[in-house]
Amino acid sequence: MRPGRRVAVSALRVAVVTCSDSRAAGEASDTAGAALVSLAEGRGWTVVSSEIVPDDVEAVSCAIVAAADGIGADVVLTTGGTGLGPRDVTPEATLAACDREVPGIAEAIRARSLEVTGRAMLSRGVAGQRGLTLVVNLPGSEKGAREAFGFVADQLEHAADMMAGGGHG
Repeated sequence: MRPGRRVAVSALRVAVVTCSDSRAAGEASDTAGAALVSLAEGRGWTVVSSEIVPDDVEAVSCAIVAAADGIGADVVLTTGGTGLGPRDVTPEATLAACDREVPGIAEAIRARSLEVTGRAMLSRGVAGQRGLTLVVNLPGSEKGAREAFGFVADQLEHAADMMAGGGHG
């Protein structure tokens, strides 16, 4: 884990992990991951990595750990694998990689998403903290990923600052 440091508000280091068997196999394009990269860069944040992994607990967990510990991302945004399908394992992989949950983020995403579609209640997405890195599960569709990002993006800089020892000010 990285030693503590203060985060400059506009200097967030973001990693994007797309969790999808079909996208990892090259059978479909990764529009949700690409959208998250664009949205993060649009806020002036640095995207330090963007990768696609299959729907596998170990693969997803390893990608989160590598982004947090190896690359030093402040925030890891995952997209995909949060539903009820038999291969949807992103929440389990996230919890395995994290030290503690940050339930309010996933609760906020579901609450705001329910204003858009009733199917949001089927999301099992979670958020957690690994050392100084915040991990947030977002939906796998481009539309869902964009919406969910919009619901939480304004809080990510403050979260990173708090994890690095910043105050509530």
